[in-house]
Amino acid sequence: MPEKSMRDAINECLHQEMERDENVIVLGEDVAGGMGSPGGPEAIGGVFSLTAGLFTKYGEQRVIDTPISESAIVGAAAGAALAGLRPVAEIMFTDFMGLCLDPVYNQGAKFKYMFGGKAKTPMVIRTTMGAGMSAAAQHSQTNYAWLTSIPGVKCAVPSNAYDAKGLLTSAIRGEDPVMYFEHKMLYMAACEVPDESYTVPFGKGNLTREGSDVTIVAFARMVHLANEAADELVAEGISCEVIDPRTTSPLDEELILESVQQTGRLVVVDESNPRCSMASDIAGIVASQAFDYLDAPIKLVTPPHTPIPFAPNLEYAYLPSKDRIKQEVQQVMEAL
Repeated sequence: MPEKSMRDAINECLHQEMERDENVIVLGEDVAGGMGSPGGPEAIGGVFSLTAGLFTKYGEQRVIDTPISESAIVGAAAGAALAGLRPVAEIMFTDFMGLCLDPVYNQGAKFKYMFGGKAKTPMVIRTTMGAGMSAAAQHSQTNYAWLTSIPGVKCAVPSNAYDAKGLLTSAIRGEDPVMYFEHKMLYMAACEVPDESYTVPFGKGNLTREGSDVTIVAFARMVHLANEAADELVAEGISCEVIDPRTTSPLDEELILESVQQTGRLVVVDESNPRCSMASDIAGIVASQAFDYLDAPIKLVTPPHTPIPFAPNLEYAYLPSKDRIKQEVQQVMEAL
């Protein structure tokens, strides 16, 4: 099986789904590379080259370069979905989701419920998230938690190329609005990815590592740091079980609870700010449903509740790290 980067896997999925279903369209800022640029109508295929080749193959009726208006992009996508299309809208950075929240929160998420189940909104909103590139506080946030809190919206947070392709395929073929979060620092991370189309189901987490002493739940880039920490903790005789939920809504609560019932300890690693985060949500679920199984307090590894700093050294200190994960695991092991 060939190895592919997450960027290539997502691009391949878009090509395959647009070829499979003529109702799939793509719209967003610079998704065709920037009309009128010196490099031609498709100079780069988006700011991160995720949509490369689509404009040339499917044309301007299905690959639509939009004005710089996030509200217009998502509003148009919601309307197109109601009309029978399957739009994949791109919001360049998740930091800009506040500019188009109403078409998600008050429209797309509620159409099915407002019209007695007769309306469908097969709308996917792809967006980039995450720090690590010194892009400062307005281009580095991880805010899947507050999109997860919207009833009627599904949220995918892939950590690897295989899941990225399979989850995006499921999202495009589904009947509900989906927020699809891509961590910028994972675009070049590669793993084995089939050439053919396939799906990864929503609501089914992935046990990336089996263990018996501590359960670590982590998202996106944090999954890789959690596994690296677990590798090093083996030398100390600590066995960690690492869970990648893959999707935050629906969340695979059953997998998390079963693991905690086995290990008796929980560490949650989340790049989001700590207040009202997925880390605090999962801690609340486990505390309310598996308290009797806990042998130590739940530990959360998150950034501080501050905007993301620009300076590389401060950004590094701000983000959860492999060493911080190890320290928290060591502490829960000592709490007997």
